[in-house]
Amino acid sequence: MKGQGTGDRDQGSGTGSIPLVLPLKAGNPVRWSRIAEPAVILLAAAIATAPILLHGSYCGDDFDFHVVSWFEIQRSWLDGVAFPHWMASANYGAGEPRFIFYPPLTQWLGAALGFVLPWRLVPIMLVFLFLAATGLAVRALARQVLPDAPATLAGCAALFSGFALFTAYERTAFAELSGGFWIPLLLLFALREQNPSAALWRRALNGSTVPLALVVAGCWLSNGPLGVMGSYLLAGVALAAALAARSWAPILRAGIAAGMGIALAGFYLLPAAWEQRWADLRAAIDYPVFNMENNWLFARHTNPVLAPFGWFLQRASMIAASMIAVAVFGMVICWVRDEWGLWSPTLAAKTSTRRGLGTRGWWIPLALIPVTVLFLQFPISLPVWNLLPKMRFLQYPWRWVLVVEAPMAIFFAAAVWPGSAARRWRQGAVGAVCAVFFVTATALAAKAFLRAPQEGDTVPELLAAYDAGGGFEGTDEYQPPGADHWLIAQGLPDACFSASPGVRLGIGDPPGAIPVWRAEQGSCEATATAQIRPAEQMRIATVAPHAGYLILRLLRYPAWRITVNGQSAGSLPPRDDGLIAVPVPQGPVELTAEWITTGDVVAGRWVSGLAFLLLIALGLVERRLSRPRLS
Repeated sequence: MKGQGTGDRDQGSGTGSIPLVLPLKAGNPVRWSRIAEPAVILLAAAIATAPILLHGSYCGDDFDFHVVSWFEIQRSWLDGVAFPHWMASANYGAGEPRFIFYPPLTQWLGAALGFVLPWRLVPIMLVFLFLAATGLAVRALARQVLPDAPATLAGCAALFSGFALFTAYERTAFAELSGGFWIPLLLLFALREQNPSAALWRRALNGSTVPLALVVAGCWLSNGPLGVMGSYLLAGVALAAALAARSWAPILRAGIAAGMGIALAGFYLLPAAWEQRWADLRAAIDYPVFNMENNWLFARHTNPVLAPFGWFLQRASMIAASMIAVAVFGMVICWVRDEWGLWSPTLAAKTSTRRGLGTRGWWIPLALIPVTVLFLQFPISLPVWNLLPKMRFLQYPWRWVLVVEAPMAIFFAAAVWPGSAARRWRQGAVGAVCAVFFVTATALAAKAFLRAPQEGDTVPELLAAYDAGGGFEGTDEYQPPGADHWLIAQGLPDACFSASPGVRLGIGDPPGAIPVWRAEQGSCEATATAQIRPAEQMRIATVAPHAGYLILRLLRYPAWRITVNGQSAGSLPPRDDGLIAVPVPQGPVELTAEWITTGDVVAGRWVSGLAFLLLIALGLVERRLSRPRLS
């Protein structure tokens, strides 16, 4: 701990009090554990990541989506686009507005790592960084009430949890994996009390509000479902803490931080919210596999569409049930032992530290999390899913298990760690047994979750396909409303001239397969190649044999400004595949398509800028209010 002697851990004495922290030795202000115990977390993260290196080729459910996004973002940066909007290689080169709707933080991190590491190592490095961050964040949360050793054990338990390894190995949901880091920090700053006896505003603005606002922003900028879960978790934890402490301070702090955090993320959130009407985002929840009613705990289905998904749901359900069970059993053992002053009002009052922790107002909100998450896994919770905004966009109820990681790890560590009167060899034995258990769990998880990639799914193959320019499949929820992006043909030219705007380009073989365009099919009277085509711009020069339409290999979206011979193209007829059909006159044609900065994007940047200035002012206020008063 960061204490300056014994006062941080023991206020008073009595049976069951929190053990004393040994005083620092003179001339040695830095305890060895300040370095050694975080190093244990880093070693644990390296062990959890090792199976990926040993497995060779690494792939998972969302692997292609993320890796190709990193390629695209890096290319956009090199083209001078600081904040990319358009995923040009999606839909076989027709693109999609992926970066408008998908949070940028982890995508930017992957692209940035691509500048300093070989692409093959980037996903592996991301897994290591996020698992290490998870362990360190949970350790920081646990250290508020536990000694260093069990707090470090809690950090290891979190990063070795079934959900963390499942997300890293099989799902390769890198953005969601970052939640293992953000959620413990959210709990840390939401529950931290510096001076429980101070006035309301001093308790609320105690130095935790600014970092809490940054955490809220980080959740929303990392992953949409994480932002939803983090916001509801913050509201619930603040309410529980306020009731337990009989103070409005936790609610006041949470409300200010949530508002500031969402405003900080306004440069992403406002355009993503405003432009939802320009894309078919409901496709993310309307498909049966993504429908939360089909993903209850251990649900079984007779629908043939869901049959291949059954094994995945059963695996996720087993992980959810086991983690919640560990959390609940850990709570029961802690309650019986009461070694750390978790529940006893008298002992909690005695063990209150300078942070105001060790009280029931800290432990009770943590204990309610696994119980609430268990409720959300069953159909009885359906009214909650339908009532609360954006809850259905989580798709899978078991996604909530992410917020169980930190409480489960802390209750597990507090339950198994020997008490203050135990001999040192018992602590070493518990640590050794836990280490063996974690390594064994990692080996079993690697055997169950890691799989050989299909042809074309390795990083070198994806990079080769990206450089070849043929493009990749698109995403259902980013297509224009009323269009079907699966009708977009592979191998299209940059522009196809036709007398009809609705001409079908490409033929599927067999019928129903993704269509492929070939010149001999005769669907294009003439074709044209773009003179310039960076990520968010296209310029074409051609000669039209007669008045007709240039069908661009470009997905329709209102942010595209199309001009023909220097004049706005005006109204554009829709196509079933969502491509842009531009009317052109006979003769020379100079066509440009440029991505414009829409008003909602400008407004979002202003909101974030103002929020940043307000956050600086709030930090100055907090600094002043958190100073101890002179008596």
